[in-house]
Amino acid sequence: MAIRVNPKLVNEIERYGAEDVSKCYHCGNCSAVCVHSGEPFVFPRQPMRSLQMGLESKLRNSLEPWLCYYCGECSEQCPRDAEPGETMMSLRRWLISRYDFTGLSRLFYQSWKAELSAILIMAFLTGLGFLLWGFHYGDIRVFDGPNAFLPSADVHVFDWAMAGVLTFFLAINCTRMWWFTIAGRKDVSVSLLAYPKAAYLVPFHFFTQTRYAQCARKTSWAIHLILMASYVTMFVLIMFFLREVQSGPAINWNVHVFGYLAALGLIGTCIYMVYGRLKKTNVWHERSHESDWMFLILLLYVAVTGVLQHVLHRTGTGLSANIAYVAHMMGVVPMLLLEVPFSKWSHMIYRPLAMYFADLVTISLREKARSSSEVSSPQLAHIS
Repeated sequence: MAIRVNPKLVNEIERYGAEDVSKCYHCGNCSAVCVHSGEPFVFPRQPMRSLQMGLESKLRNSLEPWLCYYCGECSEQCPRDAEPGETMMSLRRWLISRYDFTGLSRLFYQSWKAELSAILIMAFLTGLGFLLWGFHYGDIRVFDGPNAFLPSADVHVFDWAMAGVLTFFLAINCTRMWWFTIAGRKDVSVSLLAYPKAAYLVPFHFFTQTRYAQCARKTSWAIHLILMASYVTMFVLIMFFLREVQSGPAINWNVHVFGYLAALGLIGTCIYMVYGRLKKTNVWHERSHESDWMFLILLLYVAVTGVLQHVLHRTGTGLSANIAYVAHMMGVVPMLLLEVPFSKWSHMIYRPLAMYFADLVTISLREKARSSSEVSSPQLAHIS
């Protein structure tokens, strides 16, 4: 069967942030220096080669870009300044656009204006909707209790509705990732029993971010771990303890202490990342894609406005607290419905899944190699 080649693939990937891939002449330094590279996932060299050859299907089915955590050593060791680390980052963006069935990821990654416009439009509609809802049912001077402008019980229903929409998009996109990398590949055959055996890898890599620690990025590992823990903590508080979080103005230390720690973690890590990208303190900060800035600014905005509404509520200024809360939700909704499934935030889902799928693929390829060896051994014995 003829192999289909896309001669324009290099140009397409460059629109996702890749550097001049043609500079790479496959010396192998990048793969040699990478602590994560090894059979059957040899990178960055293997994806770089596939990219140069225009092997679109092979790249779409690959897991290697997700197994790279961009420590930057490959780019530092490249004698041709081909920036393999940045190319792997660009391939991750490209893969997200392939998993996404809506086409929004492709639009956002190729046009920051489109992404910003979508965020602003959704933020405006969110603010308008909450204001109309609040003025119809409550008093903007009341934050909590009877006649509240935005009752926590109603907001709680809205949060769960958003979670349902988010789950819908992520479930379809993750299923497409599974199809491309495992189910749709002819060279891979995974038994049904293998799936539950390796399923622990998803929560393990999601919560520990241990691959960062194995790179020469100890600080980055700590930052990502704090960011992930803070985000998950805040998500749990909002989804399951919103009434306790919003009640007041007295502080409920049983829940608010976790909220304070999560807010501190989110704001602190965002400031650290923004500073690094502005000062270009590390090789992975030297080339920031527009989507990186969208992610950081929106997350920082959500964290700061969340703290602001909390402080205003605790000081008894209901009017200001409600205004701050509407402004907060104007950031929360586009972050959850646009950034998480279609842009930078989706990394937190696809990376753990990639580790899970990589384990399944490795087992399948080893079993296939073992079966081939067992078949060939009797033939060799007969010949001898």
